[in-house]
Amino acid sequence: MMRLLLAVFLLLSGAPAAHAEIGAWDFRVLLDEHEIGRHLFTLRDAGTGRELRSEADFNVRVLFFSAYRYLHEAVERWDGDCLQSLVARTKTNGESLAVSAATRNGQLAVERPQGPDLHEGCVMSFAYWNPEVLNSSRLLNSQTGELVPVQITAQGKDTVALRGQPVTADRHRISGPDLQIDLWYANDQWIALEALAAGGRRLRYELK
Repeated sequence: MMRLLLAVFLLLSGAPAAHAEIGAWDFRVLLDEHEIGRHLFTLRDAGTGRELRSEADFNVRVLFFSAYRYLHEAVERWDGDCLQSLVARTKTNGESLAVSAATRNGQLAVERPQGPDLHEGCVMSFAYWNPEVLNSSRLLNSQTGELVPVQITAQGKDTVALRGQPVTADRHRISGPDLQIDLWYANDQWIALEALAAGGRRLRYELK
């Protein structure tokens, strides 16, 4: 436990990364066509693998007041398509949640508020940036630490706006318990996301 806490401190301390950036996805986030914030994903070469940093900041305002505030930061380390470690912290309307994970003897050990979990085999998070996520039957939620069973189906070709221009893309749907997320890829590059939110509202990611 002390080693995991130390890893959380070091990875989230804001120290500058020495790794070369190999990819970035900077999304504006909309809720029913109203912009509510951004979500930035930065992928770096970590020498023996890859490191993905995720930073989200949402603020839903009603009549000039903040009705919903969401902050999320996570750092994931990957060996190929397998998650090796994770540290994440989330603050929703002032309530904080922390999750961490690390590989031990070929297993992924997860620490979350509900208690520790141990998962066999290669585990992926909801790593939309990696098209291999579309071949998964279970995905780790970096916010809650829960391993979620999913079904992923191709939805065919679709036209989606990319920085104001129509683009033909492959659409896929991730379904699971209380979960429906649509993803769009053009030339194996993730370019958009849409998810069902509470109350039948729609959350959408558009690349800046």
